Amino acid sequence: MKKIILSAVLLATTIINAQEAVTVSMGAGYTDEVYVDLSNQTTNSYEAANWDIAFLRENPQDMGIRVNDGVGIQVFEVANDPSAFDTVDVANEASWNPLYNDDTNWDNGAFMQGSATYGWGEYNPVTHVVEGSVVFVLKYADGTYVKFINEAYAAGYTFRFATWSGTAWVNETTQTVSNDDNPDTRYNYFSLINNEAVIAEPAIDAWDFVFRKYTTFLDPPGQYYPVTGALHNPNVTVAQNDETAGAGDPNTLDYLEEINTIGYDWKTFGGTGYDVNSDVAYYVKKSESTVFRVVFTEFEGSSTGNITFNLENVSDLLGFESVTEQVSFGMYPNPTADGQVTIVFENNTTVLEDNVVKIYAMDGSQVFATSVTNNNGFYNKTLDVSILQSGVYMVAFQSGPATITKKLIIK
Repeated sequence: MKKIILSAVLLATTIINAQEAVTVSMGAGYTDEVYVDLSNQTTNSYEAANWDIAFLRENPQDMGIRVNDGVGIQVFEVANDPSAFDTVDVANEASWNPLYNDDTNWDNGAFMQGSATYGWGEYNPVTHVVEGSVVFVLKYADGTYVKFINEAYAAGYTFRFATWSGTAWVNETTQTVSNDDNPDTRYNYFSLINNEAVIAEPAIDAWDFVFRKYTTFLDPPGQYYPVTGALHNPNVTVAQNDETAGAGDPNTLDYLEEINTIGYDWKTFGGTGYDVNSDVAYYVKKSESTVFRVVFTEFEGSSTGNITFNLENVSDLLGFESVTEQVSFGMYPNPTADGQVTIVFENNTTVLEDNVVKIYAMDGSQVFATSVTNNNGFYNKTLDVSILQSGVYMVAFQSGPATITKKLIIK
């Protein structure tokens, strides 16, 4: 019954929840990583090649180190012995163990895949510091080699690195990146090549997903491969829904935490250009009361890096519930800015009792009441509550002896 009423509500709210076409650009050759905030349709772009390593800084108890795989940097474990840092030989590359970022979890980066207990290091119970035990080598797309060891983690990351000149390791440097830097972001970023910290992401509450290149495991061909797509903010969840038969019900979808739920496979290469699957929608849940529907419509590839998608705020469709086995009820928009609220309800069978809507102030006083039909079918009715002051109210829908109550916000 809920599915029926939601389908009808979706039709009734087409004008209110109009789709908007949004175009963003990663630049020709995918030079930029583009962070998208759906609530206000803003973007933040950062040059993709500006950083090499990202350090999780969210709190002192959590560690995470990622590599910038989107620009073709490969990570290898060379040895699980810190003394081996001084004897790394690039001639032994064939014996090194390749490591990759996890594309389902931001915090499980390539360096966390090493052979130590904490990926790159071991916990010292005396000092209460995780100390580096694994030596890594980063190989860049242009053939540059940088050896790297994260020597310690204690409210920040202290690491040592050097660059292969072709005959020797040069410019050995030790740096520390503090967790206190950039407190509004989840990660701090560092360029080993330029020996400097950089800003490469917006504040954690200022984006929902990022368009970027990243590495994923493809089967077939049975190997890790670079792709271009969207990875979502760890504080949102995403549901993928096949909508060849029409828009879905955001109340009943399976919202996932895996950051690659949107991913890259909403498009396929057709030989001369990309085909976009517009029959698939992605529902991005920012909170229990806020969901956006995203449908991709165009992808121009590396020639421009342009991506177009339709965006629709479907938050008004959340929270429609059954009052009884025979009656369902919901309302939109909520909050309301103009004092007009549409209630939608469905009677599965004709009931003898009247259906009544009552609105109460937070002090418990009744400030509005109206009766609605008890006939079989789907109905909607717009209530004019503009006489009520801005604030929070409780709306009670009563069908016979059964009542359901929902919060209404009037702006």
